[in-house]
Amino acid sequence: MQELQRRLSEVQQRIGQACQRVGRDPAGVNVVAVTKYVDLNKTRQALDAGCLHIGESRVQDAIPKWNELHQRGTWHMIGHLQRNKAKEVVGRFSYLHSLESLTLAKEIDRRAQSIQVKMKCFIQVNISGEETKFGISRKELEDFTIEMANFSSIEVVGLMTMAPHIENREEIRSVFRELKECQHRLQKKQIPHVSMTELSMGMSQDFEIAIEEGATWIRLGSILVGE
Repeated sequence: MQELQRRLSEVQQRIGQACQRVGRDPAGVNVVAVTKYVDLNKTRQALDAGCLHIGESRVQDAIPKWNELHQRGTWHMIGHLQRNKAKEVVGRFSYLHSLESLTLAKEIDRRAQSIQVKMKCFIQVNISGEETKFGISRKELEDFTIEMANFSSIEVVGLMTMAPHIENREEIRSVFRELKECQHRLQKKQIPHVSMTELSMGMSQDFEIAIEEGATWIRLGSILVGE
């Protein structure tokens, strides 16, 4: 518990320093504690330590934790979501960070309508073009986002991406910068049900670069809650 509080304090300090470098308000950066690799007790400790947002990526692992802890914190599904698992996520999780197909959007919208909720979603964009990563390509992004106007129970709050695991910090920065540019282009379209105010980008190894390039949500696992 004390270790988690120490880590959270250190992360907040680094967020503040990154924001100061580019003239941002640290209040505009939200931390999602990625608990997908830790157990129920460690997830509870993260909440006790002051983490407000919990991030999970595997439905089968997330639901038992949610059943125990859902009255605390805001829950984010950050991993790839199969259409047939949407029913487990809608109504439990407030945010989905990995919207990347029309079939998934249709299923989320249908489920959300049936229980009269609105699902906040990030469109996942594969900026780096890596074959091992999920996400919409930059070429597909505008048309895909325009399609979101057809789903009244989905609010597209922004975009999400993952930078490649490389040492070249400028290449990492270029990925985040490109996502910010995509956000600006889409904001100008003023698409219904697309607020496009948020950017989910940056993890333990690169979150400071992401903040410097405009991240409003960072997803932190190992640096915060451990492996």
